[in-house]
Parts: sequence; structure tokens; C-alpha cells
Amino acid sequence: MPFQNAPASLASALAARGYDSATPVQAAVIAPEAEGRDLLVSARTGSGKTVAFGLAMASTLLEESGRCPHAGAPLALVIAPTRELALQVRNELEWLYGQTGARIVSCVGGMEPRKEARALSAGCHIVVGTPGRLCDHLSRGQLNLSNLRAVVLDEADEMLDLGFRDELETLLKAMPDTRRTLLFSATIAREIAALARRYQHDALRIDTQTGSAPHSDISYRAILTDQSDMAGSIVNVLRLMESPSAIVFCHTREAVRQLQAILTERGFSSVAISGDLGQNERSRAIESLRHGQARVCVATDVAARGIDIPDLGLVIHASLPSNPATLLHRSGRTGRAGRKGTCVLLVPASRRRLAERLLEAAKVEAEWSGAPTPEAIANADAERLLAAPALNVQVPESGEMHDLIAKLTESHSSQQLAAALISMWSQNLPTPASVRVLSPGSIKKAPRERTRDGERPERGERSERGPREAGSWFRLSVGREDKADPKWLVPMLCRLGGIKKQDIGAIRIQPDHTLVEIAQDKAERFQSCAAATDPDEISVEPAEAPRQGGFRGKPGGGAGPGAGSKRPPRKGGAGGGGDRPFKGATSRKRKSF
Repeated sequence: MPFQNAPASLASALAARGYDSATPVQAAVIAPEAEGRDLLVSARTGSGKTVAFGLAMASTLLEESGRCPHAGAPLALVIAPTRELALQVRNELEWLYGQTGARIVSCVGGMEPRKEARALSAGCHIVVGTPGRLCDHLSRGQLNLSNLRAVVLDEADEMLDLGFRDELETLLKAMPDTRRTLLFSATIAREIAALARRYQHDALRIDTQTGSAPHSDISYRAILTDQSDMAGSIVNVLRLMESPSAIVFCHTREAVRQLQAILTERGFSSVAISGDLGQNERSRAIESLRHGQARVCVATDVAARGIDIPDLGLVIHASLPSNPATLLHRSGRTGRAGRKGTCVLLVPASRRRLAERLLEAAKVEAEWSGAPTPEAIANADAERLLAAPALNVQVPESGEMHDLIAKLTESHSSQQLAAALISMWSQNLPTPASVRVLSPGSIKKAPRERTRDGERPERGERSERGPREAGSWFRLSVGREDKADPKWLVPMLCRLGGIKKQDIGAIRIQPDHTLVEIAQDKAERFQSCAAATDPDEISVEPAEAPRQGGFRGKPGGGAGPGAGSKRPPRKGGAGGGGDRPFKGATSRKRKSF
């Protein structure tokens, strides 16, 4: 039996749940040398830690009969960093301890505290909660820890990162010294080791990651893309890989809101999870993912901690993680419990060096490529159609379906039926985005970025301004009489066409109009974007190359005619609003300048 050292009631629950073998961390915590001891366990995300510590504390909680004693003050406390993780742990322990008569209570932020207090006063065996809410109940005398036999710190590294050290120490000091302390963490950093030395006694160190590559069940891909094509690249990645469910990580709530709106408009069933949502809204969003009602979740890193979606096969980093630990923790949402997963990093060309250092520090290797093209997506769609199980159904020899098949084959040719099948197959698929494909081999060296401490890149590594070859010219309907000035023209042009400063060449300001040179490879897209502007406000149209001479403006500079003039930016123009990380990637009509 895979769980022969576990209590019979728990082994029976595991068998009924389909557990035919123990994961390394589960086998380690029920080994004879671990019984009754404090445990310091490091195991990667998705390794079955919840079942592991449920098994580990069973011998401390259960009587010889295999059942829990009469419910009174809690016997075990499980502390988790987020509401989602705490509720997930409660659900796991409920079925694991279902045959023991255990009463399990959750105490998390966002829920009704009076209801939790009533559940605590009625008696329970296990309490699962977040540090802040547990401390609230403790300070009000509603949480009695005097009879506690075991405490579990789940994802201790995340709790310290989130600033819960004071709350953890308050809870640990209120417990009897005779309790068992089980500390589970993805990594054993210096802070975790110090916490263990202070609050554990003769702890058994269990490391299930030694000698194994991190996230060996996850394949990593780094996709080089233009910043302006970021949302389009995400759309194409989702279309190419067609995972049953996927999660896209963004840094900010605003980026989550914008990207989720873009994906919904494109036809993806998606939900957003960020700090703006209440607990009930977050729970509904997660349930829609688990039940297949939504396919894509767009989330901030903190809000998504603790999310466990069984069929999550794809993780996309829309913004680069800040450190290797965050990269591994985000990516660990997929490839769980022996299943395979894919992690995709969207890397702007200017941040390639940073992405390479990040991957190296995380000790993972990624396959570099450009953004998926509509042609590649069409080929993948064709392969999925040809492999569809529906094509292998057995043709009935009689009945209504047989009669209908006969009518169709008599009145339509095989080509017509195949065309109808392809049309019905593809009509609900989101349309791929048109993106510029960057080849990783064509970019030999990414420019060095400004560091956090303000150090500027080396001068010799800065990108060269302006197009290297003759660009395309455009005529703007504002000139010197309108106080045209590169100081507000350049940011406006960048936002309008999804281009960068170095894509703008010469700027020639005339009395009633302005001529602007745009890099040749960006001209077509710039023209299509400019066509969506309001001509009553400002018009942009192609123009012939002017004669040599005159003003050649520096992007962002202020030399030349009109320099030094101050024109307040128009409503919705450059200088207004905050970050728009995904502006311009949607198919909506663009706003005017």
C-alpha cells in the first residue's frame, strides 16, 4: 500500500480519492523517523504539500480508534498566506479527514467574522486561516490555543515576503511549548531558517528538491516581442497552445483590467483577479475556471497566490517577474502533481538581457522564439481538427442519425461537408492578432537598462536614434501656427502608432503642417493606426519625401522652429493619464490625440 504508515481512515480517504502512490514529500512525512517530530520541509509548488502535512499531523490528532476526540478548543492550526490558499487547504483537509469526525473551521479576511467566531465557540479540531484574521480572533479571546497539539506554517516564505512576521510570532507565542511545529516552504531562505531555529525543537529537515531541476514538468518559452504588440502576442500564445485553462500574470491592477477587457473583446472567456475584488467575486472567478466556464485568468501575482486549478496547463508572464523566486512561484501554478505544463515569458526586445539573467538565476532553460504568427496558429488549428475525437465516432447503421447522414451525403459533396465542418469548427475561435515577429537571433545584444539605483547604461550600449535607412513620411495637420513642438509631438506619435522614439526620424515643422519621418518597418502599422484618429482634431496622412535641408528634429528634443513654445496637451493626448501597457493592441477604434 502506498500509504501503509498513514492511519487507516486517512488511507481509505486517499484511496477513494484516487491516490495510488505517494509523492516524495508525502512519503517522507509519514516515514517512521518523522513521527511525532517537528518538521522543516522544503518542497516545490504542486508537490502535494497539503495532503503531506495532513498526514503528518494525523498521529498527533487522532485517537487509537482513528477518530478525533470530542470537539473543543482546536487541536491543530494551519496558517496560510492568502485567503484562497487557506480555503483550498480547508477543502483538502475536509475530505482527507472526512472519516475521522474532524470539525474544520476557516478564519480568513473577507468573510463574516461573527460567523467564524460562532464556529470557534461551538468547538472544532482544526482551524485554517490567514495570519491577520487569526490574530484578530486571538486578541478578542475567540481563538483558544491552549490545547493546541500541532501548528502548520504553509508557504512560510510567502508569509514572510508579505510582511506577516509579527502576526506569526504573536500566534506562535500564544501556543503551548509542547506543540509540534511543521514548517513547509518552497525555499529555506535565511529568514525561514531563523524562524525554524527559534520556534522548532530538534526538527527533522526534509528536502525533496535536492538534486532535481526546478519545475522539471514545466517547459519554458521566452517570446521576444515589441512592447506595443504585447497584448497581441498574448492573444496568439493563447490561440496557439489552446490549454484548457491558462493564467496570465501582470504587475498592476490596471494592467489586469485592460488585458482582461482586450481578451474578452477578442472572444476569450476570461476572468480577472486582483486586489480590487471582494472575496465573493474572487471565489466566483476561481470556480468559473475550475468548472470550465472561463478559460483564461488574468491576475496580479499577490492575488493569484494559492490558486489551484487542476487543468491549468499554461502560465504567461505578461510582465517579467521581479526575481527568480517569483518566476518559479508563478510558474508553479502549472505542472502540478506530475502533470505537464508550459510557462511563457513575454520579453520586450529592450529587456532581453534582464530576462536572460532572470532565467539563469532561476536555473531554468527557455526556448527563445518570436511571437506566434496567424499562419502558425492556422496550422495548429488544422492539426487539432484532424485529431478531434469527433471524427472517430462510429457511424450508426440505423436510426435518426443514420437517416440524416444519408440525406446530407446525398445532397452535398464531400468537399461541401468538409468545408461546413471547418467553418463550424473555426467560427467560435478568437481571431489571431497581427504582430511583428522578432527573431531572437537578429538581436545580438539588448541595450542595458537603467538599474534600480539610478545607474545609467554605458554610453556605447545605447540604441542608435532614428531610422538607419530612408523612412516613410507623414503629414500632420498642425504646424508652427499651432505651436507644434517635438516635445509634445513625439510622445503623441509614439502613443498613436505604437512606436518608440528611435522609430521617429526627421521632424520638419512648417507654418501650417508638420512632416514626420517614420521607420520603414513601422510605417504600415503607423498609417493604419493614424487612420483611426478624428480628422476634426488632427489628421495624419502619407506624404512625399521633402527636399533635403530644413529641420531634422531629435526625438523628444526641442530644437528647430517652434522649439521652446509651450502647448498644453490636448485631452486624451500625450501627458494625460497613467500607464497604458496594452493600449493599442485591441481592435477597438483608437481615440484621437
